[in-house]
Amino acid sequence: MTAQQDRVWQLPEGPEQLAKALEGTGYLPDDGIATAAFLALRMHRPLFCEGEPGTGKTALAQALAQALDVPLVRLQCHEGIDAGQALYDWDFPRQLLHLRTVEAANTGDLDVEAVEASLFTRRFLLARPLLQALEDAPCVLLVDEVDRADDEFEAFLLEVLSEHAVTVPEFGEVRATVPPLTVLTSNRTREVHDALKRRCLYHWVEHPDLAREVAILRRRLPELTEVLARQVAGAVRRLREMELLKPPGVAESLDWAEALLALDRTVLDAEAAARTLGAVLKYREDADRVGTAGLDSLLAS
Repeated sequence: MTAQQDRVWQLPEGPEQLAKALEGTGYLPDDGIATAAFLALRMHRPLFCEGEPGTGKTALAQALAQALDVPLVRLQCHEGIDAGQALYDWDFPRQLLHLRTVEAANTGDLDVEAVEASLFTRRFLLARPLLQALEDAPCVLLVDEVDRADDEFEAFLLEVLSEHAVTVPEFGEVRATVPPLTVLTSNRTREVHDALKRRCLYHWVEHPDLAREVAILRRRLPELTEVLARQVAGAVRRLREMELLKPPGVAESLDWAEALLALDRTVLDAEAAARTLGAVLKYREDADRVGTAGLDSLLAS
């Protein structure tokens, strides 16, 4: 067994141990997230994390890679993404240069089949994220915002996740010696097909409760006082209860707290909120709605 394989099998004994390892990276999981991630590790199943933007889905994959001391391979999905962008490509400029070098060095008849075979070797194969994850395993494979991809890409992804292998026609099969820990995220801009969800363990990621959000703010911004952290977290929770186009996530909470610190603010009052609201609200309509409701109601304890 290789050193890399040894690392993969040194799993936490349970969800509590994994939670402590994640906390060591600065990610503060709740019991549900820690248990879901532990089961994905132990059962060698992909973890499908769905929830509102800003709830920490992507950050979970990043923290898992750091806690488990393995590489993170990220595939950012988008509309129109295809297998070629996610899997592999051939390095055509280097292949052409190689072909010209062979021709220049040749003093007799070329062995066409041998030359052709030499063009499709691993040295000319460009690994995109999925192929990279299979070759670099053990690793954490983050398939981010899979809901932005189309149905055809979902079907292709399901095949890769089921087999932990792909076949490159000109090269052959590439199979992971150890399955990567795959984390798929979705902001639920559309429904992902049941076939893909059935292959995965599922977890709905909620916004953190008040106490955990305060802890996250103070962990990431140690200079933040308890009072200011509670004021920011409380105001953000009230913003999430309003019907906004883009309810703020933890990232916006951190931005707001950091903006207040940059202005040397020790309390979040109406004047400070008015000046820094752009750190937490990203749509004019949302800012207008909050302004109409009144900042005093937003900041009420």
